[in-house]
Amino acid sequence: MNVTRRASPIPILAPLLLVPTILCSCDGDTEGTWTLTWSDDFDGPAGQLPSAANWTFDIGTGWGNRQLEYDTDRPENVSLDGNGNLAITARRESYMGSAYTSGRIKTQGLFDQAYGRFEARIRLPTGQGIWPAFWMLGADFESVGWPQCGEIDVMEYRGQEPSTVHGTVHGPGYHGGGGITARYFLSGGRFDTDFHVFAVEWTEAGIEWFVDGQLYHRVGRGEPSGEWVFDHPFFILLNVAVGGTFVGPPNESTTFPQAMLVDWVRVYRAD
Repeated sequence: MNVTRRASPIPILAPLLLVPTILCSCDGDTEGTWTLTWSDDFDGPAGQLPSAANWTFDIGTGWGNRQLEYDTDRPENVSLDGNGNLAITARRESYMGSAYTSGRIKTQGLFDQAYGRFEARIRLPTGQGIWPAFWMLGADFESVGWPQCGEIDVMEYRGQEPSTVHGTVHGPGYHGGGGITARYFLSGGRFDTDFHVFAVEWTEAGIEWFVDGQLYHRVGRGEPSGEWVFDHPFFILLNVAVGGTFVGPPNESTTFPQAMLVDWVRVYRAD
């Protein structure tokens, strides 16, 4: 999810609650000793907005990618479903000059971390022109801009390709269409029919991408031809775009509403 438009100012950082070190298999993805540093399980009544202690909203449209939706802070677009999930829902409706609405939330100013395991259990939407993502930006985004801040796309997905997800990094000299990327193909299945765990494990040496515990992509710090910009804290984003440079516009086959359901998001520090 490329970014060229500036986000809202960063608020004061909230304190972190650390839990004891645990032996974590991360739902079967990888085994090791980790400390859980941050999480959200999205428990609460249907229609409730996500926790303001964990998430804030990006409101607007375009975001440098020619996206067609207007991202709002309304429960119609971002809210708990009452079954332990967060629903980010893209809708076809006229709103603020756009033909579609959706949502884009982030932990900017509330939580960020350098290195560790970042994971989420997600069921994806489907359809031509639907573009959900679970990704991260450098916490220095406001001061240095993109791509100097760095971007880690834990999961990106074209709704017209329901069996394939992408993992990518962007930085100076390797951004936009030149990002370092790889695809994961779900043999015999689709990402819109069940939940799957998408994760990265990030160290000083590099970044690795996983789907349901399967390693499919690795980028070492010496690999990019440009500057390595992944040695500082990053914050998390979740969104569902409609249209844009990565997926193209919806067509007559695309049905609405389309929702990305997020069961949980968890961040660990390696011990």
